[in-house]
Amino acid sequence: MIGRVEEKTFLKSLLQEEEPQFVAVFGRRRVGKTYLVRESFDYHFTFEHTGISNASITAKSYKEAQLDKFAESLSRAGVECGKLNSWEEAFSGLTKVVEKSTERKKVIFIDELSWMDTKNSGLISALESFWNGWATARAQKDVILIVCASATYWIIDNIVNARGGLHNRLTGQIFLQPFTLRECEQYLESKKILFNRHQILQCYMIMGGIPYYWSLLQKGKSLPQNIDRLFFSETGPLKNECDNLYAALFQKPGRYMEIVEALSTTGKGMSRDEISQKTGIALSGDFSKKLTELENCGFIRKYVPYGYKKRNAIYQLIDNFTLFYYKFMRQNIYDEHFWSNRMNSPSIHAWSGIAFERVCLEHVKEIKKSLGISGVETSVNAWQCRKDAEKGIFGSQIDLLIVRKDQVINVCEMKYADAEYKVDEDFDRSMRHKISDLVTMTGTKYAIYPTLITTYGVMETAFAGNLQSVITANELFS
Repeated sequence: MIGRVEEKTFLKSLLQEEEPQFVAVFGRRRVGKTYLVRESFDYHFTFEHTGISNASITAKSYKEAQLDKFAESLSRAGVECGKLNSWEEAFSGLTKVVEKSTERKKVIFIDELSWMDTKNSGLISALESFWNGWATARAQKDVILIVCASATYWIIDNIVNARGGLHNRLTGQIFLQPFTLRECEQYLESKKILFNRHQILQCYMIMGGIPYYWSLLQKGKSLPQNIDRLFFSETGPLKNECDNLYAALFQKPGRYMEIVEALSTTGKGMSRDEISQKTGIALSGDFSKKLTELENCGFIRKYVPYGYKKRNAIYQLIDNFTLFYYKFMRQNIYDEHFWSNRMNSPSIHAWSGIAFERVCLEHVKEIKKSLGISGVETSVNAWQCRKDAEKGIFGSQIDLLIVRKDQVINVCEMKYADAEYKVDEDFDRSMRHKISDLVTMTGTKYAIYPTLITTYGVMETAFAGNLQSVITANELFS
């Protein structure tokens, strides 16, 4: 297994605990949650079940279909319970499975739990009764319950931050993150796929650190050939992934996709009001809920620009795959060699700049290490201001601002380039304007360190020496 060392160690340690264990594993769809749990327990469970996506249910009611599927899982575990009419009956069948088991630890793995919670299903109350009224009351204290879901917002609301009978019942949780650049490199090495680091960076800009997407890359094909095959060929495995991804997470995905599509049109992000105006979705509690759900699922990020108040929050699309989809696939391009033929086009160059910024935002830990401040407490932010000639404000956008407890602020500029980046007079002027605006608007007394993050470093120019630090893509792999 690539990476996941701490997570796997934690899951294995559950087998040595002397109390009942209830653990939630959640994270973005396709990030490897199921694989992690199965590998950690050597694919051996007293009971295993996976909910079915509501998008694939047609003939029956959602609840009936989910219960029928659960009955099948009970049957495979050796308990025949006939037709299930409620989740109380389903969990009653599960207690029989556990009671029949002679294993020292009874490991129960329920995957995609959120799909099982259909309208008025009673799933959560039945789960509460199962855990509080039976599992924790067993004298043997031998039950390990692992629940998993891709709908991160659902599991956070209903399990992690539960207010009812499951409040504070979790004994552990794992929020599984995408692979880093280094882990993607290790994964390709394990598959004997020979990409250099620049190609791995380009691939990450398209697919992010989602292990499932990387597993589809083929040995012996170049990166452009792989991208054409996966995304633009008639039978490309990821051709319809975006629609399927959002449909699997949200019962009515249309509005969610309208929000991310609006955010895909700008690199700097939008305010709540701007998103509403762009999409035509009325400002409401439901609209706020959708933004929170997209944030919890890892598609967008919400940040309050440095020095501003919460009401000035900005929302930004950070999911690499979604950004790629709306930039290049939304137009229904019918060209099986689209990527190979347009590698040097202006549209791809423009996208590369935004996508590289997103990769940097996902590797702040590595950036801090490169700056030698891993142990320094920091707040990571962004910042912007409007032009105001009367006040001498130029109007600036800073996408990465590292504010440090040692009274230093790293103003980070992120530039994607195919060779060493040329720090010219225009770049130097822009950086000086940004620093001037930041000091004027915030009144900060901290030292300001202009910092450049780029792919191959910088050319030696008269202006390059004004930078305090230069971080290369290689250092993002640390």
